[in-house]
Amino acid sequence: MSEQSTQVLPAARRKAWFDPWSAGAVLIACVVLAPLVAVVWFALTPTDNIWPHLLSTTLPRYVVNTGLMMLGTGALTAVVGTVTAWLVVMYRFPGRRWLQWALLMPLAVPAYVGAYALVDFLDYAGPVQTALRSTFGWATSRDYWFPQIRTRGAAILVIGAALYPYVYLLARAAFREQGGAGYEVARALGAGPFARFWRVGLPLARPAIAAGVAVVMMETVNDFGTVDYFAVQTLTTGIFSVWRQGGNLGGAAQLACVILSVIVILVGLEKTSRRRSRFATSARNVRPVTPAQLRGAGAVAATLACVLPVLAGFVLPVAVLTSHALTAAQWTAPGLAEAFGRTLLVCGLAAVLAVIGGVFMVYGTRLSGRRLPQLLLPVTALGYAAPGAVLALGILVPLAAFDNGLADLILSITGRDPGLLLTGSAGVLILAYVVRFFAIAEGTADAALGRVPASLPMAARSLGRSAGQTLRAVHLPLIRASIGSALLLTFVDAVKELPATLMLYNHDTLSTRVYAKASLENIAEAAPAALVICGVGLLAVILLARAHK
Repeated sequence: MSEQSTQVLPAARRKAWFDPWSAGAVLIACVVLAPLVAVVWFALTPTDNIWPHLLSTTLPRYVVNTGLMMLGTGALTAVVGTVTAWLVVMYRFPGRRWLQWALLMPLAVPAYVGAYALVDFLDYAGPVQTALRSTFGWATSRDYWFPQIRTRGAAILVIGAALYPYVYLLARAAFREQGGAGYEVARALGAGPFARFWRVGLPLARPAIAAGVAVVMMETVNDFGTVDYFAVQTLTTGIFSVWRQGGNLGGAAQLACVILSVIVILVGLEKTSRRRSRFATSARNVRPVTPAQLRGAGAVAATLACVLPVLAGFVLPVAVLTSHALTAAQWTAPGLAEAFGRTLLVCGLAAVLAVIGGVFMVYGTRLSGRRLPQLLLPVTALGYAAPGAVLALGILVPLAAFDNGLADLILSITGRDPGLLLTGSAGVLILAYVVRFFAIAEGTADAALGRVPASLPMAARSLGRSAGQTLRAVHLPLIRASIGSALLLTFVDAVKELPATLMLYNHDTLSTRVYAKASLENIAEAAPAALVICGVGLLAVILLARAHK
């Protein structure tokens, strides 16, 4: 607990047996963590234990495919993100000014949208193979060879093209923070460009790169749309198969626990790597890195190295979708407007509730100074690390039990059966989004409140303002910009979320509409909804770019 937080309230208040701010923070933490606890409970107490059957049949395939997907996307994004970050920080070349921001644009395109676009572009009826047949006079697929599109390797490429900006953003910040003195010394000792990268830049940036790769691996585990479209059986697709097709809650929960174990290991390894890394630097007179001018073939190679990821992760998917969405009929297709309205309502409410809960929890924890909220605060970030399918499993079943109990109670009192009031409604999806993306709001609120000078709330309290009045009059005006950023980022992530939406909601949103239409090979009707998702994602990318100038 910081000095700021302990000085906000007098000691008598901090020692009171009941503190509403502390109680509220604990309650919010319990709501966020409850789905994860429920999943573990279902896994330990299955009604029909199929774990031995899973071990002998599908589980090894799920684990192998998931592991290969994680390793493949992790390696690909590490190479692409690190190399592009190194180039834009250390060198000047044609297009560098706009490429350093364009490299973030693939974040606006969900991986499953990129998968649909890639298959449409490269499939037998797509423009590439059509052009080959018309150019060389080939009549059928038997006349030539073309690689299979729906493979595990293609899935790795698609997910890697969508997620490498996580590594790029962190690596770029790490390279910028190193300063130019170390590289000048290395150059004076005769180290060439590759040696300076391999022996100076890369070791110092390794913790940041590892953090980015860990995020990529967690997002890979969470992916459902891409691997399902490419017919790659992973642990996430296994949850859908065992629960929705097999009807076995315990088996699905056990697979979910395997995923949670993988996530916990990744988070632990990432934190351990950062904790063990210690670098000495001077806070004063740090000379920034001076980019070297590239000319000739080197300049062309650097430009191409930065352009290709943007083409693969953003330009190609958007161009393919735009070509299908040019006709006005696609924008007036039945159900699109309803899906758009539902998405705005559900994701907007989820973003507002997540931000309100995040601000309340952080402020309440800082205000009370109690041990329990302090311990629970960092744990609430696990919701963001957990895949959407896992959270959906932990939310739907307990909520269904509560819903049935509530319906029975109302029936016994009024004589009328109200039906299920929560399950299958927008409320359960909003709860899932709040739990899934609570870490974004909480982390933003924590960072913003930490920047408020301690003297301001102390002055307000000395003038007789209560804790709530101090929050409204002092803190909220100062953190308004950060709160707006948290709202936007939470909203964008909720719009793109697919697994939880598929499992919890029976009506179309933009993400489920794209999935449903693309699964039926109807890319034309999926294109408008996909472009809207990409447009919303661009807002977050623009905000991110402005924040990291």
